[in-house]
Amino acid sequence: MKTDKLLIVVLAITLAGCEPAMQQPQTQTPATDALASTEVEKPACNMTMGVDAWEPYQYISVGNTVTGLDVELVQAVAEGMQCGLDVVQGSWLELLTLLKDGEVDFVLGASKTPDREEFAYFSEPYREERFQLYVRKEQAGLPFDDLKAFIGAGHKVGIVNEYFYGDEVAALYADEAHRDKFVGAIISELNMARLLDEEIDGLLEDSFVGASILRRKGLDKYIQPHSISLGASDVYVMFSKSSVTEQQVQRFNSGLQQLRDNGSYNRIVDKYRN
Repeated sequence: MKTDKLLIVVLAITLAGCEPAMQQPQTQTPATDALASTEVEKPACNMTMGVDAWEPYQYISVGNTVTGLDVELVQAVAEGMQCGLDVVQGSWLELLTLLKDGEVDFVLGASKTPDREEFAYFSEPYREERFQLYVRKEQAGLPFDDLKAFIGAGHKVGIVNEYFYGDEVAALYADEAHRDKFVGAIISELNMARLLDEEIDGLLEDSFVGASILRRKGLDKYIQPHSISLGASDVYVMFSKSSVTEQQVQRFNSGLQQLRDNGSYNRIVDKYRN
């Protein structure tokens, strides 16, 4: 996979954990001193963040500005760390491939799994997520208590490829008797189209993200959350072992803890919760 097929946006934000480059002392004349004083100071290092459009956590707003809850948290952690940040936008599957190869240094909103730990480091958890089952409005009252009962009745459920929905879904998917009840898609919006076309009977999505998509696309009149909700799970920043050191991850964690201690973390989260 080539990165030149992805949208790349360079942002003037910083990220904790980059090691400043060693610089040799230089002798300058008064003329070069004056010139140097007018130059913009270059960042000490540079990292690349992968963004999967997943409003309200990470998305591209008007003016090609990368924003969202996850992005703002990283910006706040990175404040004053003097490390430039490039942004690569792609699907989750594309970003995982780039992360493994070290072409993307980290991605946001990741779940920790044994398979991913083979090629990635994980930050301390920075929020929780809870996946919800969404169905067509007329089926919102279907009498099922859990996902196993829902698919056991023959209903198909849309999921996004390479997303981790927790141990319950992983166990159901691993069972050959249930696997054909899960239908993969590259993005959640495709699952919503399939749901409206009655190709599937439900879809799994983070409750914040699902509400945001339905509201933005005007689909909340046709698709509603079912009472079936998966358990809450921790969410991490996932760093590439091919391009990031454990020391850099530790520095990121220190910045995250400082964010919690000074109250900035709660202020950012509350803005998206309200």
